[in-house]
Amino acid sequence: MHTAQKIMKVFITRRIPQEGMKILSQAGVCKVSLWDSDEPVPRAELLKGVAGAHGLLCLLSDKIDTEVLDAAGPNLKVISTLSVGFDHMAMDEIKKRGVRVGYTPDVLTDATAELTVALLLATARRLPEGVVEVKNGGWSTWKPLWLCGYGLSGSTVGVIGLGRIGMAIARRLKPFGVKRLLYSGRTAKSYAAEVEGEYVPLDTLVSESDFVVVSCALTPETQGLCNKDFFCKMKNTAVFINTSRGAVVNQEDLYQALSSGQIACAGLDVTTPEPLPTDHPLLTLKNCVVLPHIGSATYSTRGVMAELSANNLLGGLQGTDMPSELKF
Repeated sequence: MHTAQKIMKVFITRRIPQEGMKILSQAGVCKVSLWDSDEPVPRAELLKGVAGAHGLLCLLSDKIDTEVLDAAGPNLKVISTLSVGFDHMAMDEIKKRGVRVGYTPDVLTDATAELTVALLLATARRLPEGVVEVKNGGWSTWKPLWLCGYGLSGSTVGVIGLGRIGMAIARRLKPFGVKRLLYSGRTAKSYAAEVEGEYVPLDTLVSESDFVVVSCALTPETQGLCNKDFFCKMKNTAVFINTSRGAVVNQEDLYQALSSGQIACAGLDVTTPEPLPTDHPLLTLKNCVVLPHIGSATYSTRGVMAELSANNLLGGLQGTDMPSELKF
């Protein structure tokens, strides 16, 4: 005979798209408390909110460390993050406590790949500069070399990290007439054949590519990977694009490379910190395009991410399958 299920406590660290909230309220298994703001939850409120929770739904701006896990206590069964990355969570500690983790890969792949291509084209063809010139009266007569940039046709593109997103970027860039597609990472990928990808050492990729696209995960190995040494190996006509995580790049070294003409230009959707302070040196450069981490920002993608993170949370609470569980 079934005893009445006890309602479990869930803490959500931010307002999330309605699609996710609806799923949780209709499930009838949990009582949701929400940090009801578009701004990140203050640390003290996070520690308070998570106390006694069975489930936590968080964002990548929330540092989920031992202190948070201790504050949650032994009830905690599941953490569901509204992201594909999980570098904001103390995975070893989470694993030790037997807490399940849900995340949202796949659903944001297309949106992030599209944004990466948009950023690459905008950076290489100097679109933001062009917009400014039109607005401030810098557009006079047609000049053969004015606002010239770099094209993809006949180029060599290097993708660092040919995972889901890296592959989706490669698929989209190939039809632009890319001649060679190089990639580097821990292992060669059988699926790279689809885009005629050549698996090469990182040094080869960096020195031979006209466009270097970073789409790897942030790990101890990739932290600060793109540094002075890295930029020195790039062509001075090369374009650097990062839509992975800000900490993969040493921003001081990138500034030097861009301001000295060591590389042609850079487009970033991710920085450290986020948001990047408005007085940051990178923002003084015409040849650096910085976006506010909008890789997955389409209405439909964000809605689906919210649904998936809600369903992951419910699976973890009820001890059933999670649609997208992080196995570690």
